[in-house]
Amino acid sequence: MKFILGLPTDDVERRTEFATVAALSEIGKAAEDFGFEGVYITDHPAPTPKYMAQGGHHDLDPPVALAVVAAATTRLRLMTNLYILAFRKPFAAAKALATLDSLSDGRLIFGTGTGYLEPEFSALGANFEERNEHLDESLEVLKKIWTGEPVTGAGRGFDAKGNFALPTPASRPHPPIWIGGNSRRAIRRVAEHGDGWLPMRVEKKMARYVHSAAIETLADLRERLEYLHEQLESVGRTRPVDVMLSPVALGYGVAGFDRDALEAELEQLAELGVNYAGITFAFPGSGALESRKQLLSTMESFAHDLIRS
Repeated sequence: MKFILGLPTDDVERRTEFATVAALSEIGKAAEDFGFEGVYITDHPAPTPKYMAQGGHHDLDPPVALAVVAAATTRLRLMTNLYILAFRKPFAAAKALATLDSLSDGRLIFGTGTGYLEPEFSALGANFEERNEHLDESLEVLKKIWTGEPVTGAGRGFDAKGNFALPTPASRPHPPIWIGGNSRRAIRRVAEHGDGWLPMRVEKKMARYVHSAAIETLADLRERLEYLHEQLESVGRTRPVDVMLSPVALGYGVAGFDRDALEAELEQLAELGVNYAGITFAFPGSGALESRKQLLSTMESFAHDLIRS
């Protein structure tokens, strides 16, 4: 099992602790030294007051913030989790992501999905109802743009007549694409476009709100993984697909985690085919994390107990 750390850049109330160049550099370097495989940043450019009141969060712009981490590290993977293509025009998104991958010598993991917060789409001038079609189309276009060859065609947010973009990503043929979502449509998208799948724990009462299927139990996850394998076989895919999920036994992390319970859960997830665990130690508004010193101490304890053991 490999571990990818969620950066606490969504804690805008403690910007100087978690969201400056100095903070991101120190946290990123520590994550690399402690043995984390990578770090990730979420994507919410225009949340609403209602979403924030329900436990939502802001965040930094993912490619910009991850570029800061890249400058302070040499091996750490840099993940967008999730970068919403339906918010953006494909040539602009392709440039930002290729720049990050090129600057970091190929360390980007491009996590993407459809998004779910309808008012955020409206604020950004994006079409919520067409977000699935926008994502599918954008994935096709990004892969063409990233070849560095001229692109001709038109679609949502572009009309290209031989336009091309350099530099290409350092990763070849392109950065690994990990696709989020629990729905069957999202899983079919993984089989067609993805190098990884990012399921999320969703209770049934929340499934409608996030516009995705519920995954509450290991049995739910197993059923979705079986469907993924069916889809991979149907399109003739033979190379493995990475799967990342956040363990529930971690809880808030900072308050202390039950190592035995967490190890047992990670073993169960690994048996199902999950090979990455998303690890978050801070939640905005929770008051669980007060300082960078506390975060670094928690990261070190986690690494000692779970990564290096």
